Amino acid sequence: MNSIPESLKYTAEHEWIAETAEPGVVRIGITDYAQDSLGEVVYVEFPEVGQEINAGEAVGEIESTKSVADIYTPLSGEVVRLNDTLEDAPETINSEPYGAGWLFELRATDQCSAQLMTAEAYAAFIDQ
Repeated sequence: MNSIPESLKYTAEHEWIAETAEPGVVRIGITDYAQDSLGEVVYVEFPEVGQEINAGEAVGEIESTKSVADIYTPLSGEVVRLNDTLEDAPETINSEPYGAGWLFELRATDQCSAQLMTAEAYAAFIDQ
């Protein structure tokens, strides 16, 4: 059974979005379901700090022992922070996908959450 925290929002591409203490900045990572599907994560390619990104575009990659998956951004905005600890310990995504395994933070220029799912909706989505 995959864990799906109630406090987060989710995308069809299996990313999660969390509000941070900094107004307008959100933290983005991949879900427990996604990391489980990928298998052992061995490398993460990030967007660059300062990069302007548009909702829905591929902004990096997660490489595992099984495959390579694109990282999509659920919102538009400017990348303000990367989880640099994943460079030396990418497997943290497997052990803590909702904690220390987060990917990057974004100063969102759109707060449109129409494409985002609640935990309940995401649970139904992955059970299909």
